[in-house]
Amino acid sequence: MILIADCGSTKIDWCVVRDGKVEKQVFTCGMNAVMLTEEEMRGRIAAELMPELADRAAAITAVYFYGAGCISPEVCANVERAIRANIPASTIEVHTDLLAAARALCGRTPGIACILGTGSNSCYYDGERIADNVSPLGYILGDEGSGAVLGKLLVGDVLKGQLPAELCEKFLRQYDLTLLDIIRRVYREPLGNRFLASLTPFLIENIKVKEVHDLVFGSFSAFFRRNISHYDGKCAPVVHFIGSIAYYYREVLAEAAAACGYTVGTVLKSPMEGLIKFHA
Repeated sequence: MILIADCGSTKIDWCVVRDGKVEKQVFTCGMNAVMLTEEEMRGRIAAELMPELADRAAAITAVYFYGAGCISPEVCANVERAIRANIPASTIEVHTDLLAAARALCGRTPGIACILGTGSNSCYYDGERIADNVSPLGYILGDEGSGAVLGKLLVGDVLKGQLPAELCEKFLRQYDLTLLDIIRRVYREPLGNRFLASLTPFLIENIKVKEVHDLVFGSFSAFFRRNISHYDGKCAPVVHFIGSIAYYYREVLAEAAAACGYTVGTVLKSPMEGLIKFHA
């Protein structure tokens, strides 16, 4: 029996798997391994996960943890020790969420795997490891196509009057926002990227408006130009995606891909199904 974890900053999806089938699924609060100490992570696992596992913990032989912030050997070692203090599995592996995307999307076949959610990321995966990666740089310097950047472009166009007047009014009324509210949430309060990403449902609701379509199409096109073009020649021009933005905007994503000379392959909302298949 194995335990697979897909860990984000908001929530962690834990799946106990036996012979390729899910025996139990548990959701706990998310954690970013860069932001927490080993002791804090150990305590959270003990308090939130272990009561749900009950007598299954002793039967778990391997844990595969994929997490936000697992970007260095030191951080991964902290997470591993936090898990081992709670679960006496013989095998505990800690990897980045980008490797989770690559394994879920490509299995053991080389390919280009991407994340389009609150943030964005991409890699060339050689079937075993991430062989090349263009740094996403975050929503201020990069993260093209992400929820945070789409939200940033949306509020910028609303506040500068670049969208039809009735649409600008509709947005501010629907989210009960003023100019000062937006400035405060973006510049003065923490987690501005999450706030911006939370506004993206407005885009999909109004995607048939030309200006909205063009905004989304342009950001996706920038994602391909500034990230995916770096991997040209390493494999077929088929690009796979994981994440809520890719999932809900997949039609516009496919349009942008075609305009840039690429084809969208597999699109998944979450990596868990693919990870279960990979580890089975």
